[in-house]
Amino acid sequence: MELTLLGTGAPAGLPRPDCPCAACATALGPDARAATSVLVDRALLLDLTPGAAFAAARAGHSLGGVRQVLLSHPHDGPAVEVPAGLPQPVRVPDGRELTLLTGHRVRALAMDAGGTGYAVTGPGGQRLLYLPPGGAPAGLEEGSTEMYDMVLADVVGRPDALARLRAVGAAGPTTDVVAVHLDHDVPPGPELRRRLAAAGARAVPDGATLMVGAYEDVPDVPRRTLILGGARSGKSVEAERRLEAFPDVLYVATGGTRAGDSEWAARVAAHRERRPGSWRTAETCDLVPLLREDGPPLLIDCLALWLTDAMDAVGAWDDAEWASGGERALRARVRELTDAVRTTRRSVVAVSNEVGSGIVPATPSGRRYRDELGKLNAAFAAECEQVVLVVAGQALVLRG
Repeated sequence: MELTLLGTGAPAGLPRPDCPCAACATALGPDARAATSVLVDRALLLDLTPGAAFAAARAGHSLGGVRQVLLSHPHDGPAVEVPAGLPQPVRVPDGRELTLLTGHRVRALAMDAGGTGYAVTGPGGQRLLYLPPGGAPAGLEEGSTEMYDMVLADVVGRPDALARLRAVGAAGPTTDVVAVHLDHDVPPGPELRRRLAAAGARAVPDGATLMVGAYEDVPDVPRRTLILGGARSGKSVEAERRLEAFPDVLYVATGGTRAGDSEWAARVAAHRERRPGSWRTAETCDLVPLLREDGPPLLIDCLALWLTDAMDAVGAWDDAEWASGGERALRARVRELTDAVRTTRRSVVAVSNEVGSGIVPATPSGRRYRDELGKLNAAFAAECEQVVLVVAGQALVLRG
């Protein structure tokens, strides 16, 4: 199947009309996007948007051969004029299947939010899934559907939709995931590409023509990633965002519980509310067995608290104990951890504090902790395909 993406933006387009935000101000040239509309084999149009006929003409096509126009979501604002000769747009009831004279089969899928998804099978058997903005498939079960060759979805707004598809085998390593319905939530350009690559997806400019089932050289998702940053820099949010599009994540909290500490309890609650409901949580500093096991992706938050626990265990705060064997014991623990990271088969995203750029601690124990955390971060980073530093919520890729 041949797809021409007449638009790839949110329903209001990008930039949004009269929006003064920074993302809209920089959405110029190839980063400007009309509302998402997809022409399939010049015979099927998914979502009729203003200017679709002109967009098709710019891409070297005509809408004259379109035999069916399907809408995926309610279209707010003024009614869209239907170009002469084009069939009247319709939304297909959930579960209904259409067979077009062109040999395409289209099945309407129920969503968990307003809108309709469409599974399109081409005459040659290629399978496309098109999802509406802000929607994820409802009622998916493992084995209930075959793998799609291509998925067009709101990856930025609903990364959990992609996680659901992956969980049931409807999207796999060979599925080409293309982000559509792109809005001003993420600055266009390099930052958008970076975030999508971390989810195993990509964006294309308006007017792009794609072949469903054709191989696309999309960057592999890093298997081991270290996220560094200062306090409240956004490093945990960045780490969580990287795994939102993947199912069955195990969140490893190394901080444990602190009885009677209401401020700590509030921090823990805020983290839990942010995480997808399908994620599991393990409160432990025993990371090596988890890294050695096979299983779903790990999100470790954070190495700084793991180090605190390890230094407690070896008596690192006492100068005499540190000199008489505590330092050697800590080195062995760090080496065991980094060896486990080197050999792990799981996907790992780890968070750690970057504390070496601040004020020199006033106490010997504070300086020791700062120094050991710097060494741990360097050793862990050496085993990761990607290392990212987060400053003021902005991710700077140091490696990968």
